[in-house]
Amino acid sequence: MTRLHIHVGVSDLEQAIGFYSALFGVAPSKTKDDYAKWMLDDPRLNFAISTRVTPGVDHLGIQAEEEAEMTAMRERFQAADLSLFDEGDTACCYARSDKSWLRDPAGIAWETFRTMEDVQQFGGGGAESVNACCVPATETTKACCAGDA
Repeated sequence: MTRLHIHVGVSDLEQAIGFYSALFGVAPSKTKDDYAKWMLDDPRLNFAISTRVTPGVDHLGIQAEEEAEMTAMRERFQAADLSLFDEGDTACCYARSDKSWLRDPAGIAWETFRTMEDVQQFGGGGAESVNACCVPATETTKACCAGDA
């Protein structure tokens, strides 16, 4: 089963954790000095915040639990002739994941991913992208981890 993902940039992590914990009625399932994540079942949502991106909605996504779900999403996007950036195996947001990226007609980044394990660094890039972590750079935007290695 898939889960909606939203990543929001915040300027004050502690204040944001307090707000979103009250909003969702639970504490985050993962916290770091610059990051927090809630894995909610109602609504089925992976909601993440970090101080590493510009405040506001950074990107949206769909998280797959199984490799077959990830494969099916990629096949659906390719069949629809959507421009897909396959990032592959990468470390991002304190997790090792298999990722692909799309942009909607308004330019909003959509991440599709399957998380394999937790890791200790925010980002580290995948085989295809040196600084890939969160939204890949375009002509008008920079990656959230630009310069992060």
